[in-house]
Amino acid sequence: MKRTFVYSLIFLFSAPSVALAQIMTVTGAIDPEEMGLTLIHEHIMVDWIGADSTGYHRWDRNEIVERALPYLEELKQYGVTSFLDCTPAYLGRDPYVLKELAERSGIQLLTNTGYYGSGNNKFIPESVKTSSPQEMAAHWIKEFKYGIDGSGIRPGFIKISVENDENLSDIHKNLVKAAALTHLETGMTIVSHTGNDGPAMAQIALLKEMGVSPSAFVWTHAQNGTMPGYLKAASEGAWISLDNVNDRDPNSPESPGSIAWFVKTLLELKAKGILNHILISHDSGWYNVGEANGGDVRGYTDLFTKLIPQLKENGFTQEDIDTLLKQNPKRAFTIEIRNE
Repeated sequence: MKRTFVYSLIFLFSAPSVALAQIMTVTGAIDPEEMGLTLIHEHIMVDWIGADSTGYHRWDRNEIVERALPYLEELKQYGVTSFLDCTPAYLGRDPYVLKELAERSGIQLLTNTGYYGSGNNKFIPESVKTSSPQEMAAHWIKEFKYGIDGSGIRPGFIKISVENDENLSDIHKNLVKAAALTHLETGMTIVSHTGNDGPAMAQIALLKEMGVSPSAFVWTHAQNGTMPGYLKAASEGAWISLDNVNDRDPNSPESPGSIAWFVKTLLELKAKGILNHILISHDSGWYNVGEANGGDVRGYTDLFTKLIPQLKENGFTQEDIDTLLKQNPKRAFTIEIRNE
């Protein structure tokens, strides 16, 4: 798509322009230097019932806030100042819950706009599945400019999801195109639940066709990819997000997501000189809507109590840790239009 055509599609709103070079949290914009130590992929709550059944009627906000608050407060002893909630629309996103948690915990929370295509499109409303990229993007841009569901709470990034297949379906191509259009209008970074190398490269190629630099793209769940894939994505300028840091499976110490796997992989990424393209987080939480008291919640501290000590024992410096948890999140999520 020619860029002149892209810009001719954007966009029909008369809201005041949004300043670039800022981070957008649920309590408002901050300077990127205020972002600090950041967890870039976590969840407060999730509702798996499906797009056409979910809604605010499904949960008690006060119950969720009280259940989640201690886990956020626990993070402050490790110096965490920002937290990206990656729960998408129609999967349990609630900006009101996030804003109250941010105000009570003192941690800067970010939420998102976009649609989640994995799971055979169960989390996209039927009425949206036939929408054009332009129609999807118009809604996402409206959320950014005016706030989500009349709340005035604005998303700080775009969250989409595609199936783990290099041959993107038509719906998932539309999601990527809509994300590209939204980025070109707002400067929000595109975070895509992806998986292995194939769909990551397919999305990068499509974004480039749309005039968006891969530096605006976060390959999420890249722990399911390969080292050659990481090197190729980094050479394009993309962000590689290694999620699901955990210490849960002592019987599979080398499995992706384990502490041993993270130490080995991060050491290799450092040796190959691409640590400045890497993001890490737990993909943890969460209050599970429909289960008593939200079910089992996994906290957000394994990275600090398990992974970082092991990294330092294996030669990582504090500068390396700061690159992963401070510098890279700031660079990745600063609102900035990044043209190809």
